[in-house]
Amino acid sequence: MLTKPTLLLDVNKCKANIKKMAEKARLNNIVFRPHFKTHQSHEISQWFRDEGVNKITVSSVEMASYFAQKDWEDITIAFPVNILEIEKINELAASIRLNILVESVEIIEMLAKKLLSEVNVFIKINIGNNRAGIEPQNTDLIFQVAAKIDETQNLNFKGFLGHAGNSYACRGKQEIAKVHQESIKKMVHLKKFFIEQYPNLILSIGDTPTCTTMNDFSMVDEFRPGVFVFHDSMQLQIGSCSFDEIAVAMACPVVAIHKDKNEILIYGGSVHFASDRLIDQNGTIIFGKVVENIGRGWGNIVEHVYIKKLSQEHGIIKATPEFIENVYVGDIIKIIPIHACTTANLHDSYVTLKNEKIDRFRF
Repeated sequence: MLTKPTLLLDVNKCKANIKKMAEKARLNNIVFRPHFKTHQSHEISQWFRDEGVNKITVSSVEMASYFAQKDWEDITIAFPVNILEIEKINELAASIRLNILVESVEIIEMLAKKLLSEVNVFIKINIGNNRAGIEPQNTDLIFQVAAKIDETQNLNFKGFLGHAGNSYACRGKQEIAKVHQESIKKMVHLKKFFIEQYPNLILSIGDTPTCTTMNDFSMVDEFRPGVFVFHDSMQLQIGSCSFDEIAVAMACPVVAIHKDKNEILIYGGSVHFASDRLIDQNGTIIFGKVVENIGRGWGNIVEHVYIKKLSQEHGIIKATPEFIENVYVGDIIKIIPIHACTTANLHDSYVTLKNEKIDRFRF
């Protein structure tokens, strides 16, 4: 029985999402290195193994350690090196094939003094997200960084890694295609520029909108999508998934009903959903989309019923009079989260539709 905010997982949909992406990688003859920051679960990671995956991506040193404990032996930490974690990095590098990200000569000089074991190094390239990485046109700096890697013991230059996170601003396949083409073009240009000096360098890209909707990835060597494993309201709005592919939903108890305001108060706030939001075509701010409560799972999205506000533990649902008439204190309302990654990160487990608990990593 559900008694508090609970993150539900439809295992069949999740496995289908994994299988679909693994098949796309096989068709393109590229490495599928999924980003595990979304699910952060040993049990779910096994479902990837079942599809032949043996190389993964994580977002932190702690997460790399968590998955290394279950014999994942080739792990990319897709976050620029934090030199203050060098002790744990050395532990990992001594036991697995560790791939790290750099974007400056300075960090390589620091690694040269403190790194004890061999690691592979990607140069982080900004291909549109404008969050981290060297600008692709700054080939002088890229040459300097690559040269410094070459002359540093225990560092092996692997290639270029980028994340087209700007695809999250897209609405529809046409806009996603434009981002895909532009980001790939930048990476391919770099490879052509450096391939004579580094004939084995690889190109690594990864974002769910392009990886789910585009089909041709033959020009890169690996991709690293993450949130596709669950999908969410954001991916639905972007146009990178169908509603039937969304594999998670929050189940929240109703604690009060305010019919005079057409509002329902739920136990489920920002500590359960995070603070991600969408703005629909009418300018309405939405923190989660309510779906039909059908048995252990969920049905379709209920139009015009959504979370309008979140505080720490409280969620306020804006409802239609028709919907609110059939809701009672003590009921469970199910909601598709805006961003599955940040929502999952707030929970220590998932509950499947068979009422089975799946544990996950927590910092």
